[in-house]
Amino acid sequence: MSLDTVVEDIRDEARARAGEIENEAEQEAEEILAAAEADAETIHEEREREVEATIDQEREQKLSSAKLEAKQARLEARRDALEDVRGAVEDELGSLDGDRREELTRALLDAASAEFDDDETVSVYGRADDEELLTKLAGEHGFEHAGERDCLGGVVVESEQSRVRVNNTFDSLLEDVWEDNLREISDRLFQE
Repeated sequence: MSLDTVVEDIRDEARARAGEIENEAEQEAEEILAAAEADAETIHEEREREVEATIDQEREQKLSSAKLEAKQARLEARRDALEDVRGAVEDELGSLDGDRREELTRALLDAASAEFDDDETVSVYGRADDEELLTKLAGEHGFEHAGERDCLGGVVVESEQSRVRVNNTFDSLLEDVWEDNLREISDRLFQE
């Protein structure tokens, strides 16, 4: 066996071994690549789920926020409408005149007079524009018209002796009726 043959055998063996190593390396590289691709797919799927969850959460928050804003706007519109109705009622009460104003004022003064004894000095107050009417009605009861109150109409009647004050103004009656019937008023205005 010659030296060339030995060298050639060693080279063949080295080539064979290099081929095996290359094959093993390729196989190992393919396994590593497959594992990396599987990991990448898993990470990608996790990120997709996270993104979808974030999108769903943001969508829910925006929807909830929009619903809340719509509800607040609806409540504000209702409140504005109720204020408009109340303002219209106040305007109507303030503009009553003639026999209707006298009739209502007389009824309110009659109701208030029941709270006072005959020997008491009773003072009647009311709207400045009603001075003539109040002077006339107070005189019919033996009371004295004592001045004005800022109100839509009606009377405030008081006596120093009994320390009683009766507020029978249109304003106070409207407030009582409004509070007692607000739900019904709202239901009628905003039937759903």
